[in-house]
Amino acid sequence: MAEYKKAPARGLNRIKALRRVLVNAKRLFYVRVMGMDLHPTVEFSLSAKFDMTYPKGVHVGAHSYVAFEVKILTHDRTRGLYTHTRIGENCFIGGRSMILPGVEIGDGSVVGAGSVVTKSVPPGSVVAGNPAKILRSGIKVEAYGRFPEADATESALVEQGDL
Repeated sequence: MAEYKKAPARGLNRIKALRRVLVNAKRLFYVRVMGMDLHPTVEFSLSAKFDMTYPKGVHVGAHSYVAFEVKILTHDRTRGLYTHTRIGENCFIGGRSMILPGVEIGDGSVVGAGSVVTKSVPPGSVVAGNPAKILRSGIKVEAYGRFPEADATESALVEQGDL
């Protein structure tokens, strides 16, 4: 097994322990008080917004990551719609994306930053855009939607001094 070098912790990553406490407290509130279905291994940014109008409709699977300022919606007041929005296991939802009510993101999928997902995404797909379109399918990802070659790429950048 290859030995990979990791990028040094910078910025807020230096206080990762405090961030983890805050995220776990927020998850506890979402799950116990609001009734959301967030697997205990889900990671999310503190600025991610989960729909509080119909919180029981939010479902996020194991080892998925919801990045900064993502909005996951479960209701549409103009149509009187209150539905379930699901994100599968091992998914990555890119920053400032919006997942509309009733959408299902299949296991092992990646949503590009700034995407507006209006339709369900099949498992193992990369989607991006407004509205989000499938760019690639049949992809393989590891936990939190990380591509298998990501560790080698990061390690090479560290060795070059770029990180």
